[in-house]
Amino acid sequence: MDLLHIWLTYLLILVSMVGYALERWPIEGVAAASLAAFLVLFSAFPYTDASGAPVTTSDLLSGFANPALITVMALLIVGQGLFATDAMSRPTAWLTKLGGNVGAAAVAIVLISAATLSAFLNNTPVVVIFIPILTMLATQRGISPNHVFMPLSFLSILGGMTTLIGSSTNLLVAGVALRSGIEIGFFDITVPGLAIALVGAFYVIRVMPRILTPREAQGGRVLDPGGKQFLGEIDVTEEHAFLGLKARSGLFRGLGELTPRMIIRNDETILPPFDDIELAIGDRLIVTATRRAFSRALSRGNLKVKTLDPSGGEQAGTTNKIGPDMVMAEAVVAPGSRYAGRTMQFSGLRTQFGITLFGLQRKSRMARAAFSEIRLEPGDTLLLCGREANISALRGNHDLLLLEYSAQAIPQSAKALLATLIFVAIVSLSAAGILPIEVLSVCGAIAMVATGCLTIGEAARSFDRSIFMLVGAAIAAATALERTGGARLIADGALTALDGASPVVLLSGLFLVVAIFTNFLSNNATAVLFTPIALDISRRLGVSPEPWLACVIFGANASFATPIGYQTNLLVMGPGRYRFVDFVKAGVPLVLLVWLTFTLVAPWYYGL
Repeated sequence: MDLLHIWLTYLLILVSMVGYALERWPIEGVAAASLAAFLVLFSAFPYTDASGAPVTTSDLLSGFANPALITVMALLIVGQGLFATDAMSRPTAWLTKLGGNVGAAAVAIVLISAATLSAFLNNTPVVVIFIPILTMLATQRGISPNHVFMPLSFLSILGGMTTLIGSSTNLLVAGVALRSGIEIGFFDITVPGLAIALVGAFYVIRVMPRILTPREAQGGRVLDPGGKQFLGEIDVTEEHAFLGLKARSGLFRGLGELTPRMIIRNDETILPPFDDIELAIGDRLIVTATRRAFSRALSRGNLKVKTLDPSGGEQAGTTNKIGPDMVMAEAVVAPGSRYAGRTMQFSGLRTQFGITLFGLQRKSRMARAAFSEIRLEPGDTLLLCGREANISALRGNHDLLLLEYSAQAIPQSAKALLATLIFVAIVSLSAAGILPIEVLSVCGAIAMVATGCLTIGEAARSFDRSIFMLVGAAIAAATALERTGGARLIADGALTALDGASPVVLLSGLFLVVAIFTNFLSNNATAVLFTPIALDISRRLGVSPEPWLACVIFGANASFATPIGYQTNLLVMGPGRYRFVDFVKAGVPLVLLVWLTFTLVAPWYYGL
């Protein structure tokens, strides 16, 4: 055993952890520096492990081809496809009704459902199922992503502790134990697992949201619940879905989230209340709605992207196809803008930028007039629609100030069923064990792009490069720790320190050691490392191996303190916009809580 390589490995891991926690440098920068340091160490000072195999640069770089990393990246693309097609709107609406008017209740129902499913399905597909649902729910209710996605991962891990098939870690420990002639039953860990899950769930749902601080989105954009109202206009044409809608008690129930303000019929203006008014061909319906409502109306064909002739007049009946590269964005009319004083109809935005003006938001008052006749004023917020490249061309314009990062893709509602089928196929085939999840996730990601549910650009933006670098560097560190014998040295040292202690103290100490390791090595590597150790301890003490195997199962699943501890943590890191330190702040108390719960429950349950 080469102590030089072991101690240098310890030092590099410690420096990396400090770098991640301080947040003075980008997480991908710290990860890249850590990886470079390991590459230099094992290249400049070659090392051969106990089996005689050298630790090569290929071994250290293998993390970038790790199936878990590829799976996470591909599943994030699939999840983005579901969100981009609005495929989760109906399940979310159902959960919203079930949860009532309180957003926290609906979120709690989703999280508890995820934890329950995780007892019988692998954690990864469960989290994949609920990420798009929680994304829609958080957006609709104005809930910070920080408060929903990490709890989803943690509760799925807690739920997976309650049955033998709830986690791959459980099955791995059972497999190693079976080779020694010890069989673990389906529900053998259920009682202590439920105790841990219930205590952990209370912390996750009630306490953890107070620890996690709501964070702005990338680039400083604050999450917008979508409540800002815009004034817009809809032309009722011959084949329009609103044709023939009749007002009942002054309301047009078929308009959904669109609120009618005025109807212009020929030269007549019809104001509310709309008693027994039926929408006819040629009506111009003036409405107010959120940008989300306008976006959905556009994706469903209830709103058209009109083209204009060079003079600025509308060409009747001419529309553009809504493709995956169509986006909506907001822009503010600047003081002294040359657009100030122009009417909406003759703004010239379509001819100059290829952009359609869909809505107007005026802070002082909401104009009640034909949309095309409203004159723009400085300070007006405009709701624009166009292709992504055309919207980007507005950046740097001094007359219209584009609100950075306000551009969002129009939901491809026509492809919602297709995206759902792709998603269901991935989950079903994975649950049935027909194909590995990494194969299905990559095929699903390609299918989302190939079928037009997502553009290549949207797919590329759906995952965070920091996750890619973090996993690659973490696996390099774990490889170095394992191959040099550093992991075994720490494990043996910890158990030696506990030598002579009572079985209860030794069991509690083993749990804590396993829990620490699982947050730096993979949970499966930790399970393989400590299962033989646990069996050896039970043989030396002459006691049943059952509590010791349960200790390794629960300890190896307690991967809450770092994003690299478990695959589901990596899955939620991007959607939740978490940093490394967020997992430390919220996860360490949960690890300690799980440890204390096991320490109290295990002696009672196993009769120690």
